[in-house]
Amino acid sequence: MDIKDEIKEKLIGGDIAGVVEAVGKARDGGMPASEILLEALVPGIQEVGRLFEAGEAFLPEMMISAEAMKQGVAEIQSLLESTDIQSNGKVLIATVAGDVHDIGKNLVALMIKSAGFELEDMGVDVPTEKIVETVKTASPDVLALSALLTTTMQEIPLIIEALKTAGLRDKVKVLVGGAPISKQYAVESGADDYSPDALQAAKAVQSLIDG
Repeated sequence: MDIKDEIKEKLIGGDIAGVVEAVGKARDGGMPASEILLEALVPGIQEVGRLFEAGEAFLPEMMISAEAMKQGVAEIQSLLESTDIQSNGKVLIATVAGDVHDIGKNLVALMIKSAGFELEDMGVDVPTEKIVETVKTASPDVLALSALLTTTMQEIPLIIEALKTAGLRDKVKVLVGGAPISKQYAVESGADDYSPDALQAAKAVQSLIDG
């Protein structure tokens, strides 16, 4: 079996130790870190996402595969940072105030970072004031906001309004996502775009930066 296929198979199967070992083998064998990432790890986690959406994989399995992806990327992180992939832009990501769900946000963060973007993850339950202040100091190209509850998604328009008040709205693109959020709600809340899942988030970020 080709080493890239081996990495993908072990990632899809949630074999964390196997992914780390196979990534290390590919790296030590001279395979460029970008090739390991873009042709093995990313396709593997995309397949996991497809299986989850099709109902053929479940949340615990997806979480294990996401951890395998994270540890696989860690094996080549220094190479990615030094040579292979230059930053395509800077993204700030956070789960809004009152919301402590981080699985979806973590998957989105993983996909965005894997796609070559510089990423700052603020974590969960982040107050609006902190988000606005961090946008001011970090100057990201894109602010990605996650909300997993119908109650907490109401924070999104408040954050966007706070960015306007601070004179920052025209300096950052806002991408939103989460189970209760729709494209229509994203538009109504004043966001620039919406991503329904982690697989499309990186493409949405690139589109916002290019646009």
